[in-house]
Amino acid sequence: MSDAASTEAPGQEAEPTVEVAHGDYVVSTDRSRIDVAAVHAFLRASYWSQGIPEETLRRAIAGAICFGIYHGREQVGFARAITDRATFAYLSDVFIIEAHRGRGLSKLLLAVIMGHPSLQGLRRFSLTTRDAHALYAQFGFEVVANPDRQMEILRPQIYLSSPT
Repeated sequence: MSDAASTEAPGQEAEPTVEVAHGDYVVSTDRSRIDVAAVHAFLRASYWSQGIPEETLRRAIAGAICFGIYHGREQVGFARAITDRATFAYLSDVFIIEAHRGRGLSKLLLAVIMGHPSLQGLRRFSLTTRDAHALYAQFGFEVVANPDRQMEILRPQIYLSSPT
């Protein structure tokens, strides 16, 4: 892609590349394939990271295991797992662009994520979403059992108030 992200975070070992073909689509963890401009265009308009600066996205990509879905050279989906690769992971920024929805790509993406070697044996794998609960439930995600034990600092407008 014309606007690839750097391949690894400073001090982080290179992650083994996983690629899974499905018809005309490929799910890949190869960061050099990520079309940062396309991912940024989607995420900056999303409800969960509205206005995210591109540099912030680049740092987020560098610090996570990223999964891109490609149709030929076009990036049509994305997700990332923020993880210590031992006990915990957080699934974030999951999307399929509208023109490619309804083809089972979300399920394919989740299957590849859940099967990734660095995401096995984790004590906790979490995500936050306002939709697609039925999709995530198919892969074992459940509503938080004890929400009173969880705390957060939430700044939903942070990217809208910072310079881009």
